[in-house]
Amino acid sequence: MRDTPVANPPELDVVQEQRGTPDLAAAPPILDRPERRSDDVALGVDFPWPAAPHHRVSIVIPALNEAESLPHVLPRIPTWVHEVILVDGRSTDDTVRVAKQVWPGIRIILQEGKGKGAALRTGVEAARGDIIIMLDADGSTDPAEIPAFVGALIAGADFVKGSRFGQGCGSSDMTPIRWLGNWGFVLLTNVLFRTQFSDMTYGYNALWARHKHALALEIDDWSHEIIRNIRVALSGLRLVEVASYERERVAGEAKLHTWSAGWMIFKGIVRERLAQRARPKAVVAVNVDAQ
Repeated sequence: MRDTPVANPPELDVVQEQRGTPDLAAAPPILDRPERRSDDVALGVDFPWPAAPHHRVSIVIPALNEAESLPHVLPRIPTWVHEVILVDGRSTDDTVRVAKQVWPGIRIILQEGKGKGAALRTGVEAARGDIIIMLDADGSTDPAEIPAFVGALIAGADFVKGSRFGQGCGSSDMTPIRWLGNWGFVLLTNVLFRTQFSDMTYGYNALWARHKHALALEIDDWSHEIIRNIRVALSGLRLVEVASYERERVAGEAKLHTWSAGWMIFKGIVRERLAQRARPKAVVAVNVDAQ
C-alpha cells in the first residue's frame, strides 16, 4: 500500500492514463509520427514554435522492462524532436517491440554496463542532437513539459533541471520517506557545495550537447544524477531549475529501492566533496515557471 503523497497535482493537469497491460491495438496508429491528441494541443506539446527547426533535440530514455509504460509515454513526446533514443537495459519483456511499434524510427541502443547512470551515459554519448533531454520510461516525467526545458535552454541556460518544489511544481509519487530523503540531500548539498538547489533526486534534465563533458558520466549507480547536478553547478555553467510535476509510475515495478539508493547517493555526495580540491563556485539555481 502506497504512502500518502505530500503534494497535490496542479489544477491544470493532463489526463491520467489507465494502468494495465498495453493494448497495442489501441495505441497510436503507425504513422510517421504519433497522432496529435486533444490534450497535447491544449498544452502546446505539438506547437511548431520557431526554435524547433533550428535546434535538433535528442530524447534519451533508459528502459528496463517498460513494455506496459511506453504506450503511455512515447505518444506524449513532441513530434518536432530530432530523435528518440531508447537505451534498453536488456529487457526480458516486449519493451523493444512496443517502442518500435509506438514510435517508428526510434533508435534502440543496448545499454553498456549496469545501472541508470550507465544507461544515461550510453544514451548521451549516442545522441546526435544539439540539445539532450533525459526522460524516464515509466511515465513519471511528463513529455508535455519538454518545451519548458528547451525554452529555458534557448533563453540562455546551459543546463536545465526539473524541480518538484515551488510554485507550479508537485509530485504524485513522493512518499514521506522520499520527501525527507530529498530534503536531507538538498540541505547537505547546498551546505557542502554552496549551491541553492530546491530539488536533488529528480532526474528530469536537459542540456546543450556541447556541455555533456560536465556530467558525471563515469558513475553507473543512482548517485549519477545527483553528482551530475553538483558538477554542472561547480563548473560555472548556467544552471536553471524549471517547475515540473512528477507523476506516478504508469505500470510495472520501480527499479529504485529507497534505502539502498539513498545510501549510494549519500556516499556519492560525501565522496564528491572530498574529491574537490578547490573552493567550489557558488551557482544560483534560478526558478523558471514551466510553460
